[in-house]
Amino acid sequence: MQRNRLPDIDLPAVKARLGQVGVWLSLPCFHSAETGRRIAATIEQLGYGALWVGELPGGKEALTNCANLLSGTDSLMVATGIANIWARDAAAAVAGSNALAEASSGRFVFGLGVSHGPLVTQRGHDYSKPLETMRTYLQAMNMAPYEAPLREPPARVVAALREKMLRLAGERAHGAHTYFVTPDHTARAREILGPYPLLVPEQAVVLETDPGRARAIARDYMAFYLKLPNYLNNLRELGFHDDDFANGGSDALVDAIVPWGEPAALAERIREHLAVGADHVCVQPLATDVDECLHQLHLLAQDIFR
Repeated sequence: MQRNRLPDIDLPAVKARLGQVGVWLSLPCFHSAETGRRIAATIEQLGYGALWVGELPGGKEALTNCANLLSGTDSLMVATGIANIWARDAAAAVAGSNALAEASSGRFVFGLGVSHGPLVTQRGHDYSKPLETMRTYLQAMNMAPYEAPLREPPARVVAALREKMLRLAGERAHGAHTYFVTPDHTARAREILGPYPLLVPEQAVVLETDPGRARAIARDYMAFYLKLPNYLNNLRELGFHDDDFANGGSDALVDAIVPWGEPAALAERIREHLAVGADHVCVQPLATDVDECLHQLHLLAQDIFR
């Protein structure tokens, strides 16, 4: 492998294997390995192209978790959405992600993120220069030695929201994974990235037709993110204001970030992301029970893949 440059991969082939719609879930981070494999196998059977899993405080280590999910599936792509760069150095990230790619015959995508100030400082790290930190980390990955068998490294995507990090994702990685965003943001991200890099937005949804109940579920989910400066600054760039962030979020903000209603309406929001430049959208049903989540994914699949 040539050092000091982003590894070459067949990105069109990766996009084709991902398909247009996948799933984003935190559930596999907090359930047994057996349950995780059942979740992944069901998602594969329903026709989704990928399962994206995070690396959350108190949950499973991301690469180990992905290895388990890959072991329970045959064709499903599995991706980190995202692996926290503060959890492992760049050489360990290369070794772990390459090993997963080789063992799964290329079914792994490596999503990396610099996380958020309050979470990083709790780990004892300095978050003062997140953009430069990510740039240095990606460079160190390019320089890391790897001599084990490997047909092709995994695609690397960077968690990005605003212009500078999106540009870094397009120039120093294979694309961007965006979260807590709208189709308007997806259109802006595609313009910044250009036509070639991978663009994967997450889209949370609520399968509920009663406005009060639906927005209550959405606000419960959004509460954590509305405390983080990265997300608030991005929402301001999209035209929202401090009044929209108060009291759990205005109706306009809630409906923009978390659509609710019948499966057909939610499938249409996914298509909006695709129409303005997303390569792959990972849908996140806001259900805390495993069986209910899988049931909702079944209902959504009937409209998404019709």
